[in-house]
Amino acid sequence: MSGTRYISMKYCEMSQAELALEMKHMTEEYNNWKSKGLKLDMSRGKPGKEQLALTQDMLGVISSPKDCITESGLDCRNYGLLDGIPEAKRIFSDILGIPTKNLIVAGNSSLNIMYDEMSRAMLFGVVGSERPWCREEKIKFLCPVPGYDRHFSICELMGIEMICVDMTPEGPDMDTVERLVSADPSIKGIWCVPKYSNPDGIVYSDETIRRFAALRTAAPDFRIFWDNAYVVHSFDGEPAEQLNLFHEAAKYGNQDKVLMFTSTSKISFPGSGLAVLAASDANIRRTCQSLSIQTIGYDKLNQMRHVKFFGSAEGIMDHMRKHAAIIKPKFEILFDALDSIAEYGITEWIRPKGGYFIGLNVPDGCASRVYQLMNEAGVTVTHAGATFPYGKDPRDRNLRLAPTFPSNEELTIASKILTVCVRLASVEKLLNLF
Repeated sequence: MSGTRYISMKYCEMSQAELALEMKHMTEEYNNWKSKGLKLDMSRGKPGKEQLALTQDMLGVISSPKDCITESGLDCRNYGLLDGIPEAKRIFSDILGIPTKNLIVAGNSSLNIMYDEMSRAMLFGVVGSERPWCREEKIKFLCPVPGYDRHFSICELMGIEMICVDMTPEGPDMDTVERLVSADPSIKGIWCVPKYSNPDGIVYSDETIRRFAALRTAAPDFRIFWDNAYVVHSFDGEPAEQLNLFHEAAKYGNQDKVLMFTSTSKISFPGSGLAVLAASDANIRRTCQSLSIQTIGYDKLNQMRHVKFFGSAEGIMDHMRKHAAIIKPKFEILFDALDSIAEYGITEWIRPKGGYFIGLNVPDGCASRVYQLMNEAGVTVTHAGATFPYGKDPRDRNLRLAPTFPSNEELTIASKILTVCVRLASVEKLLNLF
């Protein structure tokens, strides 16, 4: 067997002897990496140090009392403005294409306001509810998969049954979504990451958005949790253009079905950014009624810091181009690594143009083994199964890769280890070794 023929062969075409030789080589290479005692982190979509440095000057933009006064004369150091300062609302209005009256600028985390909205629904119901969701016999949510583990954790914590819906290159399988929600009133909502989805980087098509806007649901209080976390997070060209679900839904009288979320968590500082809820007039009124009891108001000084640092929506877009210049080379490192093993026929993945992740499919039954091998070699990745409800990937094949946090040098090493682990696990599976 020539070397050229061996390299070009897919694993499924190799003989048992060829696979055994491949495993020998991969085991030697893996043990070499394992012996180095590395500690590398690709576990979550965290900005790297270079990205955080881009916003460092924000910490000094408020230096005197006059910096704390809004255009309407309110002192941000004091109580008031439950739904956010006008200047911050205007920036997010321009980014999202939604009127300021339909926005609430909240604290540091969109996850927090998604959790709050779900909690309110459970305790009090939503606009259109006959009773609080917690008084229903059963509550179900649709979960496009692979998807975002923290969405699933909210449902699991609150005892909400999750139903998987496959993702397609256009977004969730809308035939399945429409069939399920039209027939079952216990299905109260769906999680969505519509632009550069987590983890595959899929951008929902306009047709998918139109179908969401027109949904006819058996539950009168159905909600689309539209987590637009990556609305400005392109690293390859300008952000993808999409129809605006907020306006499309209104055409069908479905404006109350839509709850939209975004944040600056990966724009300014994770943990110290701003989060936004965008919703219909009725939904905003209901949330504000609850908020007026829950809190005196969110951190307006932090809102003012963001306003003074970014200035406008265009200021944020300029800032994100700087992020893209840092992020793109990191993704390219991982792209190159995955391309280097494409010939073996053991991986499937989509090349994203934005967001923070790559969703990697390995052969069925191999994701947990790849995770184990990487962990033992000193590379931390999100655990296998995390992209499915209850942490259970029925095919045990999906892994979420997050390349932004490590340095380029660390990422290059981690990517090499990844390819070795994927090859080794795949050969072991073909040889029935686990």
